[in-house]
Amino acid sequence: QVQLVESGGGLVQPGGSLRLSCAASGFTLDYYVIGWFRQAPGKEREGVSCISISDGFTHYADSVRGRFTISRDNAKNTVYLQMNSLKPEDTAVYYCAADVGTAVTDLVAYEYDYWGQGTQVTVSS
Repeated sequence: QVQLVESGGGLVQPGGSLRLSCAASGFTLDYYVIGWFRQAPGKEREGVSCISISDGFTHYADSVRGRFTISRDNAKNTVYLQMNSLKPEDTAVYYCAADVGTAVTDLVAYEYDYWGQGTQVTVSS
């Protein structure tokens, strides 16, 4: 049974940083993609970044490229999202998700098979 558990959200001032973690368990395949998505109140879900667990390839949305960095620690089965230079418009619930059986890094939400419960990120002074 696949489980994804996010952590690391919180309140931060504009310009600050946060690191989100996604702890994954229950995978039976060696290749899958972990993606980060976010959803702000009244807005559609938006893909943020993703990483292929098998080869480390990454992909970023234009809105976060250069500010966010996704990485993985395969020994800990954990994916991280380092978020720097945060802006108020980054405020949202952040979800990690798993697209199983692929190494293709894209942010098409309906292709992802499993989702975590989400963690709130609030950027405000």
